[in-house]
Formats: sequence, structure tokens, C-alpha cells
Amino acid sequence: MTHIHHTLIEEFPEAVDKLHELKVSNNHFIKLSNDYNAVNEEINKLEAGLEASSDEYAETLKKKRLTLKDEIAHLLRS
Repeated sequence: MTHIHHTLIEEFPEAVDKLHELKVSNNHFIKLSNDYNAVNEEINKLEAGLEASSDEYAETLKKKRLTLKDEIAHLLRS
């Protein structure tokens, strides 16, 4: 099975410059980005079978990733 990694650049390819700008100038974005990357890495490990978990835990992580992505999208639009 192929796994999609969901990096921020893959999720927002049209906003690469804005992502970089925020990463060097916005502390809130930096925290969101770090949290997103940590959750995303955990999900990727689960999907690759590198770690075991319940389906409920995996779904909770995916919802958290979506919430973080929504917050990041909001910052990119502002």
C-alpha cells in the first residue's frame, strides 16, 4: 500500500513562499508547523506498520492533523 506523507509543502504547493515566510517570522505558525509535523510523522509510522495502535488512536491523530492543517490554512490566507 502506498502512503501519502502529507507534508505542508505537499498540502499547500501554491504557498511555498508564504510557508517559508511564516516559518521564519511567526512563532504561532512555527508551533503549529512543528505540531503538524510530529502528528504527521506518527501517522506515517502507523500507516507503514512501524508502530502498532488502535484504529481509534489513528483516527484521533488524523483528526488532530486536519485541525492543525485548517489552522495553518487560515494563517496562509491572512
